[in-house]
Amino acid sequence: MNSALVIFLFLAGLLLIIKGGDFFVDSAVWFAEALNIPKFIIGATIVSFATTLPELLVSLFASIQGKNVMAAGNAIGSVTANLGLIMGISVLCIPAIVKRAEFTFKGILMAVTCLLLWLFARDGNIGASESIIMLLCFVIFMTENTLAAKNNMSQAEKYEIEKKDLGKNIALFIIGIAGIVLGSQLMVDNGSEIARMFGISEGIISVTIIAIGTSLPELVTTLTAISKKQSSLSVGNIIGANIIDLAVILPICSLAAGGSAPVEMQTYAIDIPVCFGIILLSITPPLLFGKLYRTQGALMLISYAVYIAYVCVTL
Repeated sequence: MNSALVIFLFLAGLLLIIKGGDFFVDSAVWFAEALNIPKFIIGATIVSFATTLPELLVSLFASIQGKNVMAAGNAIGSVTANLGLIMGISVLCIPAIVKRAEFTFKGILMAVTCLLLWLFARDGNIGASESIIMLLCFVIFMTENTLAAKNNMSQAEKYEIEKKDLGKNIALFIIGIAGIVLGSQLMVDNGSEIARMFGISEGIISVTIIAIGTSLPELVTTLTAISKKQSSLSVGNIIGANIIDLAVILPICSLAAGGSAPVEMQTYAIDIPVCFGIILLSITPPLLFGKLYRTQGALMLISYAVYIAYVCVTL
């Protein structure tokens, strides 16, 4: 295939994911508000699911097509990008005070899930039983969210939604899903082709270009939150999205591939440990002091830049 066409299709897939994710988030939030669901639930569930949908679909398509290295690399790379790049930008721009009662469980669960993934990948494979354990971490996360939401139901805001908007949001929802699905497929197919064209391993391209590309919905959410001076909102969305990335994507890919998801040595020895290190960097100050600091955001960005530079140098 012509190299210019491959690059064009890859970028087209990226654009479809960005716009599709945008439409999906807007319509999903509209439906949630129309049903008078509290914003707490919207942020912790619908928005997190929506912003992680690109990672899930890219990894799932890759796994079904036998490109398991790309599936694992994208899942881990997306978490590292979400924290090192996106949360780093958020905290650097607007330091935030967090409620330790709300942050502690989610932060620790994110770290534990990453550690479990590393332990399970030590033999180069994520099996069916290990996938089920990972999915149980997700069930625990959703249970905690539901219980916390019930405690905040009295704070739920009521919205007056005009019925004429129903058709518009149904259309946006369908278009958004279609854009994400098609865009994910284009990114997997042409991302692999680009890797072959330039002699780059699929593992490398999955933890860099594709991981950053599929994390763009989180970046858009973060930049919007920054513009509205709601840094803590973006941090909550990123933490929730990361737990979904770690506890759902690889297990689903493993089960879809017949109960086996190969993990290459680079992912086990480099990508997951770096991811875990950035997780610790992101959660330690809030757990100890209840704050997110500018210096912390700068360190997260520097750590991510060093990691990407190392990955590129070792091509």
